[in-house]
Amino acid sequence: MSDAPYFERHVFFCMNKREDGRNSCGDHGAEKAQKHCKRRIKDLNMSGAGKIRINQAGCLDRCEEGPVLVIYPEGTWYTYVDNSDIDDIIDTHLVGGKVVDRLKI
Repeated sequence: MSDAPYFERHVFFCMNKREDGRNSCGDHGAEKAQKHCKRRIKDLNMSGAGKIRINQAGCLDRCEEGPVLVIYPEGTWYTYVDNSDIDDIIDTHLVGGKVVDRLKI
């Protein structure tokens, strides 16, 4: 049994939709952003075992700062507005290994 993690990184997108009317990531383009990220990571040949996994998540309990995503194992939290922000997170953090300070929460 290997001690190496199955994925190098996990990216979790909060997809939560609250029923009580409070701010929710799912109401601010989370599904579209997650699909865009997943597609770009596949296009960059960065998905699969030993690489990066793009996941949907239920509530990550930070919807007030959202929409949000978190990258593990670093534990870096980001907010975003559009696909341009997602591309910046991919290019700078996932490819380049540097935090995108303007989107970090």
